[in-house]
Amino acid sequence: MNIFSTIAAISTPYGTGGISIIRISGSRALEIADKVFKASSKKKIADVPSHTIHHGHIVSAEGKVLDEVLASVMLSPRTYTGEDTVELNCHGGLFTTKRILEEVLKAGAENASRGEFTKRAFLNGKTDLARAEAVIDLINSKTNLEQSISVNHLGGRLSKKINSLRERLLGLIAHVQVLIDYPDEELEPLSDDEFMKELSSIKLEASKLLATSEAGSLIKNGIKTAIVGKPNVGKSSLLNLLSGEEKAIVTDIEGTTRDAIEECVSLGGISLNLVDTAGIRETEDKIEAIGVKKSKEYIEKSKLIIFVADAASGIDENDIEIIESLKDKKCVALINKCDKAKLKDESILKENFDRIIHFSAKTSEGLDKLEQTIKEMFEIGEIENNSDIITNARHKDALIKAQAALSSAIESAQMGISADTLFIDIEDAISALGEIVGLTVSEEVVDRIFHSFCVGK
Repeated sequence: MNIFSTIAAISTPYGTGGISIIRISGSRALEIADKVFKASSKKKIADVPSHTIHHGHIVSAEGKVLDEVLASVMLSPRTYTGEDTVELNCHGGLFTTKRILEEVLKAGAENASRGEFTKRAFLNGKTDLARAEAVIDLINSKTNLEQSISVNHLGGRLSKKINSLRERLLGLIAHVQVLIDYPDEELEPLSDDEFMKELSSIKLEASKLLATSEAGSLIKNGIKTAIVGKPNVGKSSLLNLLSGEEKAIVTDIEGTTRDAIEECVSLGGISLNLVDTAGIRETEDKIEAIGVKKSKEYIEKSKLIIFVADAASGIDENDIEIIESLKDKKCVALINKCDKAKLKDESILKENFDRIIHFSAKTSEGLDKLEQTIKEMFEIGEIENNSDIITNARHKDALIKAQAALSSAIESAQMGISADTLFIDIEDAISALGEIVGLTVSEEVVDRIFHSFCVGK
């Protein structure tokens, strides 16, 4: 990436829409915009105040009017990238948008690469790496909870936490270093107890952050969930209810679902990667038997099992066989069709499941209880009241390194090693924390992070 070049890209999704935006950023942004944009006021973009919007037309190099547009002008340093920026707001349409971009490129701009606008914001000190990564997390959010966490990270909440821990560690090093370099000064040293107390406190804060990473991964990637049960108990009806669409065929004929149907749904802010499996039973139908085999494989892979029983037909040998296969799995049992009948004997379910919900896929009875139960099983309730959640695998790895370095420092201190010899471990912890916000990260890692962005962001 040439940080001195002026770049341009379409910043809105390709396709037909109300508007499209072509973003231009760099030292020549105003000059390039003036080559393609003719303001109704006859003013040049280079002469207008910052953060103003102007009506006009895009005119090709041959003098042909391509579109009526609004040009937004934002001057450095108060811009997203920290550079002079012009955004051309044209009518939405793939052909028109691409034509305008072509003219901008002819006028001297270069095609922006993936994530290059946000990368420039990072390199120009407008954001740190954790906040930059929150941009793509926000764009990719699938649930309210994921969106809320991304917004908090984008606002710098996580960065402030990490920087605070780094500053405290730097303070420990600085204090000891001053005592070593200036022994004749009347400085009150930290006692061993005070030093250990502060070091342990920092490690505890880092450990608390790290402890949220498992739940954070579930929020970001979803909970792999298998809906299992014998044929015709309402598994497909449940999938349709949760997805809000007719994703699966529902009939009274047993064995309708022959293959697994996968769908990502949001249930009360929780992302569930649902699999509606084929009904599990003994069958001589070769195709259905393959579906049954796959259903058993999904049981092994899933983090959550929703077992569906039929209140009308009751519990039989097929149910019992399935229940036996669910040992040691996180499960919730739904007694479906409770709007039609009442299960005569729940004893087998009570013996094997801690969580049983009377449910109706037809009337949605029990849906709120299912949502609340899943939240309790994965401790989502605690997460909703805590914005300091680690959802990024890179951040998790950095915290693991920081925690290991701090543990080593504490162990050395407990062995009676003097504080000045602990510098290496403490500096390793500082470096690991710096990776999260981009202070000590390699150029290769930065390039890889921004390459995961879309073009135009």
